[in-house]
Amino acid sequence: MAHQINKAAVIGSGVMGSGIAAHLANIGIPVLLLDIVPNKLTAEEEAKGLTLEDKRVRNRLTDQAIKNMKKQKPAPLASKESLSLISTGNLEDDLEKLKDADWIIEVVVENLEIKKALYEKIEGVRSEHAIVSSNTSGISIEAMAEGRSEGFRKHFLGTHFFNPPRYLKLLEVIPTKGTSQEVLDFMVRFGENRLGKGVVIAKDTPNFIGNRIGTYGLLVTLREMTERGYSVGEVDSVTGTLIGRPKSATFRTLDVVGLDTFVHVAKNVFDQTEGEEQEVFRTPDFLVKMVENGWLGAKSKQGFYLKEGKEISEIDPATLEYSPQKKLKAPSIEAAKQQKGDGRLKTLVYANDRAGELLWNILAPTLIYSAEKVGEIADDITSIDNAMKWGFGWRQGPFELWDAIGVEKSVKQMKEEGRNIPAFVQKLLDSGNSSFYKTEDDTIKYFDGEGYTPVQMNEKEIDLKKWKAKHGVIKKNTGASLIDLGDGIALLEFTSQANSLGPDVIKMLLDSLNEVESSDQYKGLVIANQGKNFSVGANLGMILMEAQDDNIFELDFMIKSFQDAMMKVRYSKKPVVVAPHGMSLGGGAEITLPAAHIQATMETYIGLVETGVGLIPGGGGNISLYRKHLEGMPNGVKADYVDIAAKVFETIAMAKVSTSGQEARENNFLGKSDGVSANRDHQIYDAKQAALALHEAGYTPPAKRTIPVAGEPGYAAMMVGAEGMHLSGYISDHDLKIAKKLAFVLSGGKVPYGTEVDEQYMLNLEREAFLQLVAEPKSQQRMQHMLVKGKPLRN
Repeated sequence: MAHQINKAAVIGSGVMGSGIAAHLANIGIPVLLLDIVPNKLTAEEEAKGLTLEDKRVRNRLTDQAIKNMKKQKPAPLASKESLSLISTGNLEDDLEKLKDADWIIEVVVENLEIKKALYEKIEGVRSEHAIVSSNTSGISIEAMAEGRSEGFRKHFLGTHFFNPPRYLKLLEVIPTKGTSQEVLDFMVRFGENRLGKGVVIAKDTPNFIGNRIGTYGLLVTLREMTERGYSVGEVDSVTGTLIGRPKSATFRTLDVVGLDTFVHVAKNVFDQTEGEEQEVFRTPDFLVKMVENGWLGAKSKQGFYLKEGKEISEIDPATLEYSPQKKLKAPSIEAAKQQKGDGRLKTLVYANDRAGELLWNILAPTLIYSAEKVGEIADDITSIDNAMKWGFGWRQGPFELWDAIGVEKSVKQMKEEGRNIPAFVQKLLDSGNSSFYKTEDDTIKYFDGEGYTPVQMNEKEIDLKKWKAKHGVIKKNTGASLIDLGDGIALLEFTSQANSLGPDVIKMLLDSLNEVESSDQYKGLVIANQGKNFSVGANLGMILMEAQDDNIFELDFMIKSFQDAMMKVRYSKKPVVVAPHGMSLGGGAEITLPAAHIQATMETYIGLVETGVGLIPGGGGNISLYRKHLEGMPNGVKADYVDIAAKVFETIAMAKVSTSGQEARENNFLGKSDGVSANRDHQIYDAKQAALALHEAGYTPPAKRTIPVAGEPGYAAMMVGAEGMHLSGYISDHDLKIAKKLAFVLSGGKVPYGTEVDEQYMLNLEREAFLQLVAEPKSQQRMQHMLVKGKPLRN
């Protein structure tokens, strides 16, 4: 039968279990969260006169997990509303309820016997189609399945999420010999399409893929540091963004993970390996001592780093004393900073200085180890590369990295140093090839030990960089490109610095709309990109420069062009679908709001934040958000324009930003029919499908209608709140001035309540207010501060 997951159950409500439950609820799957029954009362329970039989005591662990979810940072829930999909219980009273679950995930303590005893109970109640999986990070999946029936074993596998489950992309799926191919295929697809994960199939070996390679690399780094006298801060200064790793580099990452967790993961491999490999996984004595001292990193506020006030100190592994944080200085670091892409890595790795030696001695053994493990921990190199990118935030996996520094050159140096070259790598070179990946016939292929095999991709993954290399662009300028996505859909991609919106982007937007509207070849336009953020707004530097030069006429023309372009998006004869992701702020939100359809992601942080730089939205954002609120009113409910204007006023005045795609819907940045893609890699595909669906349904643009406004009563109501905050000292004189302008625009000016005004009238009010504020010295100070410091100034 075809599998479906309509309901899930998670057993174990610790940080990981509750995080998985939250993630399932975020994507709309109802979840039952179970844990053991406590065997003694807390002091608080005793004081209330409760007994061990009381439901509140019996469900204490899961109920507490729900409370923790509301406070945790980063938030496991995409919206408070997701909580309504999680129900709690315990393993004694509620075991029977597992019969309704299509997927049962075990996340209990890492003890094989406890897990096996639990599976015996689950087998007694599960439905015959239910998939059962373990979220273990290292216990053998095969060993867990021992003693279970064939039907159970067919539906059993490992599903190892990385923490925190909402944010980390990697999901390792580990089948056993008894797992049915149908169940495995289903879980891979379900993981990618519904859970939004990057899925790799791992073999049932200690710590699977990510933690096996990751832990090895971290331990090699620890060894290098202590043997060659580098400091903690020096290592972190070169093992982070400089080499395409996360900003937290090595030791800050360990502090976040927790040193006790890291020691446990390392011990797991140590216990199951032997010889030279085992020695690498031996925990250094100073790390054991740190754990004994309770210096576990971020959770105990002390680990490799100690923060006191604004001062950050680093530990000396030899003495376990703290001293000010240090950075490594070397000629190669300065030289590398001038380079881009792979040139930067080559400059560093082959440099004959302290930075080069450190990086070479960390990377060489890690690359060799990764190659030795091909076939043992995973079937192919792409699984290993993807696991490190998705689970550890590496920009390139080990084999991509090896290609980047040059396989032949590095192997030559490794051999000169007497390092053993894995047979897999030697085979590559003996076959006359010199890279693990290559592109043939527009297809990326990887070396499989014999020849080259195409990299498997989900058909929903569209990589714009690769797409452009294969299909070219229709037209482009300095700020944006227009691309043919196929099937009659064009795509506008921003390519400016931080995807900021300047005249070049606006011109390209207008050209794109004209191109799509005037040609029978096109059915719709998607506006999307694959930068870190969709767009952090208008080009602030340019606006400030024009304002300081008193070029108000130039600014007026620019703002009018931006407004006109936004209205053209709204009234385009063909559907425009906008796909915001990450930060979609200010102008990034304004370009999104008028779209025929918005296809956001789970992690879309959208907001009109102009007040933070002393302005109000100037590209139609005020009217667009006000209209979204009006359209969001339930049918038949009489709208209170004062109430609606006040809500929009609060959102814009407080520069509120949604913390997820779901919250963006609750804040009316998204409408009921707009979409949220769980998998960021599938967002452009989903946006394209939405544009095609609108075309197939016979799309017609919205009719131009007048807009009812709150008028003078609305203005008065908005100003009562703002003046109250001003009197209490919450906002400054200049904040109040901005609030007055914003309230005037949103209320529709000095008109009676319920007056119907046209769009252009509202846009003119907005533009006038924007131009008055941009000329204010205090607004210019705020813009300057944001450009220099990257944070708002309160003046």
